[in-house]
Amino acid sequence: MNAIFFAIVLISFVIAGIRQVTWAPPISSVGSAVPSQGPMQDLAVAMIDGATGSVTLAIGLVGVMALFLGLMKVAEEGGLLVIIARTVRPLMIRLFPEVPADHPAMGSMILNMAANALGLGNAATPFGIRAMQQLDSLNPVKGTASNAMVLFLAINTSSVTILPTGVIALRAAAGSVDAAGIVPTTLFATICSTAVAIIMAKLCQAHWPLPSEQIAAADWQKTLVQASDGVIDTAPEEEAPLAPNMDEGGAYPVWVSFIVLAGIVALIPLTVFYGRTIAPWIIPGLMVGLLGFGAFRRVRVYEAFVEGAKDGFQVALRIIPYLVAILVAVAMFRSSGAMEMLVGPLGAVTGLIGLPADALPMALLRPLSGSGAYGILASIIQNPAIGPDSYTGYLVSTFQGSTETTFYVLAVYFGAVHIRRIRHALVVALAADLAGILGAVAIVSYLYG
Repeated sequence: MNAIFFAIVLISFVIAGIRQVTWAPPISSVGSAVPSQGPMQDLAVAMIDGATGSVTLAIGLVGVMALFLGLMKVAEEGGLLVIIARTVRPLMIRLFPEVPADHPAMGSMILNMAANALGLGNAATPFGIRAMQQLDSLNPVKGTASNAMVLFLAINTSSVTILPTGVIALRAAAGSVDAAGIVPTTLFATICSTAVAIIMAKLCQAHWPLPSEQIAAADWQKTLVQASDGVIDTAPEEEAPLAPNMDEGGAYPVWVSFIVLAGIVALIPLTVFYGRTIAPWIIPGLMVGLLGFGAFRRVRVYEAFVEGAKDGFQVALRIIPYLVAILVAVAMFRSSGAMEMLVGPLGAVTGLIGLPADALPMALLRPLSGSGAYGILASIIQNPAIGPDSYTGYLVSTFQGSTETTFYVLAVYFGAVHIRRIRHALVVALAADLAGILGAVAIVSYLYG
């Protein structure tokens, strides 16, 4: 992100400087010079406006973020994550045959995916890092990503998202009259990206096999250690609970999992054909549903909601520096004319498939930088010429909710367990990102095009 941020600022300055050198004030019809700021002065004004707008956006985001994180706190204390984890465990066993059903890694992966599905990115990351550490204990070749690691990261970067809370909050703060209108589009796009991620991971693992010599050496060394010391595992991991309320051995019958999966798949045509009708019900229904769930589970819903809302206030304030940095950089890039130079030729091509030039920067930056993409999203939907409820506004919002910061996730998760050879992980993750973008374009074109 350091290189991206500096490159945007430097390119903007250089292009504005070139335009300033060749710029001449326009002459009025009576022969006198018309007062004009010039390209470099326009750049300075855009910087100040970008910084001011980022703080205004963050302040407007405080209330909406507090609302959604308060509701999520009620659901969390009611055990919703655990219920989801127990529901999908039978399916996970079939996706990850290398991981024993009762291994702690299975529970951590499930909780990570459940948190992603509910838009709880802050909760998903700790679960994901813990899952990678536990998967590494099963890894036959240390320093090389196992098949289970690659598949988990592929699913993580493309996770099916039922409720993109952060993007809904941002759209509401930007004045959208249909802030939850991206729920059906995000669900469709993430189902597409997750399906591609799983298929690609399974297909690619045969073309990027683990080194057989290293596997044999690792197995032989483990056998020697077991024979000489009588230990079962050469690197036993620290035992720790998966979550405060997690029942590791508990799982619903497999038929329950398949019914739930079928229900999620059935939502696709439902959201496609009735997305506009359903969207206005989502936010009110979400509040009643989650509070009702918490009350049924005997959660003190008011106290839990207030506790979660406090986190929402803090999150909204913490993102101010990131918003200032990226919105100022984006404002410079636009004002200097660099954005038009870049997306003009590309946009003419991508526009043929429903990806307009205004949305192209979001699609390009999303796999590289989460905060950068978030800032671009904010700048696009706040642009009076575009707005959150335009076709482009729906499209970039769906991009944000249905794709992941691929390079960041790979760096953090693999770095946590010192993985140097990532094998096919990047190929699979980028294929999932591309599927998510194409899925988003298809569904948004159908519903809002």
